[in-house]
Amino acid sequence: MKRPSHSFAILAESRWHPAASLQLPPPKRGKRKHKEFVRPEQFSALVSLIEEPYATMVYVAVYTGLRPSEVIALRWSDIHEQSITIDERYCRGDWAAPKSDASNTTIPVNRKVIQRIERLRTLTVEVKAGTATRRYRAVKSDGPDDLVFQSVQRGRPMRDNNILARHIKPAGSKLGIGWVNWQVLRRSYATWLRMVGADPRDRQSLMRHSRFTTTAEIYAQDLPESQMRAVEKLSGLVN
Repeated sequence: MKRPSHSFAILAESRWHPAASLQLPPPKRGKRKHKEFVRPEQFSALVSLIEEPYATMVYVAVYTGLRPSEVIALRWSDIHEQSITIDERYCRGDWAAPKSDASNTTIPVNRKVIQRIERLRTLTVEVKAGTATRRYRAVKSDGPDDLVFQSVQRGRPMRDNNILARHIKPAGSKLGIGWVNWQVLRRSYATWLRMVGADPRDRQSLMRHSRFTTTAEIYAQDLPESQMRAVEKLSGLVN
C-alpha cells in the first residue's frame, strides 16, 4: 500500500483537529481611558474668565449636570426654590423633548445655583461695538415662559457651539485646559458628586441615567433628602 505524501498527511491531521486553526475574535471591550474633568480650583478660575451671561450658564452646567441643550432651553417657570425642572431642550434651531424619560424630570440643586440664576434678572451686560460700548439687559423679559438665558442683543435662544467656541474654549486655553467642553462640564458634576461622597444611587439619579421618574411625575417629584445633602455639599468645593 502506497504511503500518503507529506502534504497529504498534514492536511489529514488538520481535518482531525479543526480547533487548531480556530482564532478567537478580538475582545470588544477596550481598556478604559482616563477622561478629563475640571477640578474645583480650575472651575473657579474658568468662570472668572468668562463674561456674563455665559459664565452663569457654565456655572449651572457644572453644578447640575445639565446638557447644553437643556441649559439653553430653561425657562423661568423651570426655576424653583431648591430645584430645576428639565422638560425641554433646544439645539441649533430645533426644539425637542428631553432625551429620555429619566432626563425629563425635576432635580434638586444647590441654593447657590438658584441665587446665581436669579441674579441675571438685574444684570446689565456690556458689549463693545467698535469704539463704543453698548449695554443690554441680560434678561429682556422674565415671564414664566421666557428663557432664562437669552442672546445678549436680541433675547433669542442661544447656540451651544457658539458659546463653546467664543467663550468656554478661549477661557480654557488661557488656563491650560483647552480640552474643556460641555461634556467635560457634565462629567465634572458626576466626579464632584463622587468626591463629596454622594451615594451611588443618588449620583445615578442626579445624572438622570436611569428611569426613576416618568413624565407624569415631573412637577410633583419628591426630592430625597440624601440627594439634597449631596448637592449642598458641592458649595464647599469652590470658594
